[in-house]
Amino acid sequence: MRKLIIIQTVLPTYREPVFKELSNRLMSDFELYSGSEYFDLSIKTDVSIDYNKIKNIFFFNRKFLWQKGAIKNIKHEGTIVLELNPRIISNWWLLLVRKLTGKQTVLWGHAWPRKGHASKTDFLRNMMRKLASQIIVYTNQQKNELKKKMPNKHIVAAPNALFYSSQMISENHNNPNNILYVGRLVKDKKPFFLVKAFERALADIPTDTQLKIVGDGVEKIAIANFIEEKGLSKRVKLLGHINDFSELKKLYKNSICSVSPGYVGLSITQSFGFGVPMIISKDENHSPEIEAAVDGVNSVFFKTDDLVSFRESLLRIFDNKKDWVNKRASICDRCKQNYSVEAMVSVFCTLAHKDG
Repeated sequence: MRKLIIIQTVLPTYREPVFKELSNRLMSDFELYSGSEYFDLSIKTDVSIDYNKIKNIFFFNRKFLWQKGAIKNIKHEGTIVLELNPRIISNWWLLLVRKLTGKQTVLWGHAWPRKGHASKTDFLRNMMRKLASQIIVYTNQQKNELKKKMPNKHIVAAPNALFYSSQMISENHNNPNNILYVGRLVKDKKPFFLVKAFERALADIPTDTQLKIVGDGVEKIAIANFIEEKGLSKRVKLLGHINDFSELKKLYKNSICSVSPGYVGLSITQSFGFGVPMIISKDENHSPEIEAAVDGVNSVFFKTDDLVSFRESLLRIFDNKKDWVNKRASICDRCKQNYSVEAMVSVFCTLAHKDG
């Protein structure tokens, strides 16, 4: 057994099940390190997670980061997992020294920059990848793409997971009418667009349909003002951040669909894990989890930033409500096969059992 050390910039709440399960399985052979806040100030560490604190020191207007305290592990004989992010300068030093001394260092993260494999900045990410003993990416698609570029590198996929497989249960509701958004209330997630689009579609959907918005962020005040201005207080509910599983389960049960008005993130697998289809903005710079979406099977796409196209997609859901409700079990099962906490954790447990 090799000790497994994971060093993160932050530990958001959604990571808690994965790290808790790793701790339960590996016990004293697992150590977790993290700072308190991300490059984006809206993403912070959940202090309820058991971890060793290190200090994130940002510079050049929060474009780059040095993690004070991370370097103490540089000579550790176990396996260290670092973020695959060139902007974390301390990771470069850890990678280089451990490469020269023959120690196992794994990179975990997006295979490519946000602009894709053709991005001009990928040469930096590629330099990091070459220094790593192994690479863990978020999707099988990324694994296959990266394997073509680096055929001799050990690359595995650990699809992002939020729930245990036992928690992924679709509960049928005979008449789910609500629409659900779960995510940060920030501009690139476009929750304000969703509220405007919902207001435009009110005449065409059931009168008891409510838009439930779960999350917090800088757009919350503008959205609240719009709700008041348009008299939408009975139709649009700002619920704030919700992490309680039973509350989320109830919200999804009563929703005919969820929506990703901006780029898709982890909320897609959360929605599918409850068997609820998602309406998705088509031409966004989506996170890797978009590979879980199959148009007409578990999702419906609309033309990005187009109010009319959103309305048409929403009506496709309502016009075929019975079919979508009947699909909930299959949507859930499809998600459970690929996006469970158990499946994700098993990838990291394998690192602790490696001898070389």
